[in-house]
Amino acid sequence: MRFNIKIPRHLKIAYSKELICYRYHLINKEYDIAWHYLERSHIIGQSYPIEHTYSHWLMLKFGLRKKDTKEVFGQIIRLLVGGWKSFINHIPRGNTGGANVPPLRCMPIPNDITELLNAK
Repeated sequence: MRFNIKIPRHLKIAYSKELICYRYHLINKEYDIAWHYLERSHIIGQSYPIEHTYSHWLMLKFGLRKKDTKEVFGQIIRLLVGGWKSFINHIPRGNTGGANVPPLRCMPIPNDITELLNAK
């Protein structure tokens, strides 16, 4: 069994860039675009407990901001189990992390993120 503890530097940089874009669009009240970048950060960081959990934390805060009850409850559940699933490398690849998709569904990964994940 492989344990994921620390995100590789190149993924951390990409993850951080997605969060910068998320915050920019959130501040400008471009919520759909902001959510898009938050989903991308989730895909990049989902194999690493800290980043995975932080993406879900931001999704919870987003749900609270939007007063989206389904998102809030969905994120609370994901916060309870997501981090340890990352630690043991048992995650649904490509899942965007929102309550609008089943938490265990694998999803297609955008090409640019696939290239990042395959880079060493």
